[in-house]
Amino acid sequence: MASIFSRIISRELPGYIVAETDEFIAFLDVRPMVEGHTLCVPKREVDYYYDLTDAEISGLTLFSKRVARGLKQAISCRRIANGVLGLEVPHAHLHLVPVQQEGDFRFGKVTDVSEARMAELRDRIAAAIAEH
Repeated sequence: MASIFSRIISRELPGYIVAETDEFIAFLDVRPMVEGHTLCVPKREVDYYYDLTDAEISGLTLFSKRVARGLKQAISCRRIANGVLGLEVPHAHLHLVPVQQEGDFRFGKVTDVSEARMAELRDRIAAAIAEH
């Protein structure tokens, strides 16, 4: 069965997509740690991050760098933190989280964000990424 991320990639499920290439996609996490929490995902479904090929990890890192630059431009924050846990969804992904302090990046922490605000964030972040 396809992961929830594969279903977003195929547009079977909606997602707040902020950037996309032939190999990677970035969308807002619907259970964000903070506003703007974004997931960078390879389109090829691989469960474990370290099972990605070297080229995929390199490509995902460069894609994530571009997304992070746009994200930082769009969201007022000190840094963009990143991390890989890999237990939440069986599809490799990298978390990009706008942070002001260390406590902003904590797996299990969820901030409630309305659908209207998610759409607004998606549009602002996508526009900033397009500039990079």
